Amino acid sequence: MLRLIVTRLLQLPLILGAVLAITLTLAWLVPGNPLERPVGRRPSAEVLQAMKAQYQLDDFAGFASSYIYNATGLKYAVESLSPTARARREAALAAGKALPPRPVFDLGPSLRHTDQRVSSIVADSLPVSMTLGAAAILLALVIGLGAGIIGALRPGSPADHASFALALVGISVPNFVIGTLFLMVFAVWLKWLPSAGIGLAGSIMPALTLSLPPAAYIARLTRMGMIEVLASDYVRTARAKGASMPRVVIHHALRNAFLPVLSYLGPAAALAMTGSFVVEKVFSIPGMGQHFVDAVLNKDLFLILGVVLVYATLLILFNLVVDVLYRWVDPRIV
Repeated sequence: MLRLIVTRLLQLPLILGAVLAITLTLAWLVPGNPLERPVGRRPSAEVLQAMKAQYQLDDFAGFASSYIYNATGLKYAVESLSPTARARREAALAAGKALPPRPVFDLGPSLRHTDQRVSSIVADSLPVSMTLGAAAILLALVIGLGAGIIGALRPGSPADHASFALALVGISVPNFVIGTLFLMVFAVWLKWLPSAGIGLAGSIMPALTLSLPPAAYIARLTRMGMIEVLASDYVRTARAKGASMPRVVIHHALRNAFLPVLSYLGPAAALAMTGSFVVEKVFSIPGMGQHFVDAVLNKDLFLILGVVLVYATLLILFNLVVDVLYRWVDPRIV
């Protein structure tokens, strides 16, 4: 177990480096100039030229090397260990003053949001997306496990067909269509829920919209796993010894049938907790997804790279957690 964790953590910088290189290349190739605003105040040509030179927006190699130097913490390490930095710290301590904190991983400024750093945008939006995603995953587990168990216990029944229809809708229909339908029904026609917001009432529709696709996959995985486990010899033996059906389902069948679901939960949780780009845009939720969409539309290079790095890091860590839980649930897996 410890070897697995150490190996994955050592692989983390290499994977993030590859993700950063691919994202940086694709973002650079997107047409448009992030400094030219189509509306609002537009800076003069001299100011635009100075900003391009400051951020090296005309030099791919210069921009890439500068961003990697800042974002990976190399700049922080070099400046912290330099004699000048040591002398500045000693002078500040002698004078009884504290130096302002510097970010270890400097993700740069936003080119579209005035006077805002990417790190502050991520710090404000990530908790919103993770809260919404956690609610969506919990709903997906409740809906998916319930539908899958019912379908496995009564295969071919109306309940099984209903769970299959739910899975088909969740997998086939795009979530922005489901979200728009929820908006029309519950916000416009019935007026039961607000059309936007991040409170309890405002989070119901986006969380439910986000939960339906993973709930569909969880339902199908649970149903297939449960049917296979319920037909096994040890389940029949448990029933012959007098074990009740609920005990057999929960303590015997569901434990083994849950392993494929657990494997799926890693990327599903990372996707949900970092925000669905379209769902957050539909419901006007100020999460990472909406910021990423705006960054792509405006070619905000620093914000694009920052959001992708955060998402990739969370995806790797969530998959690591799932692998650890997988081995804890079934110690036979090495």
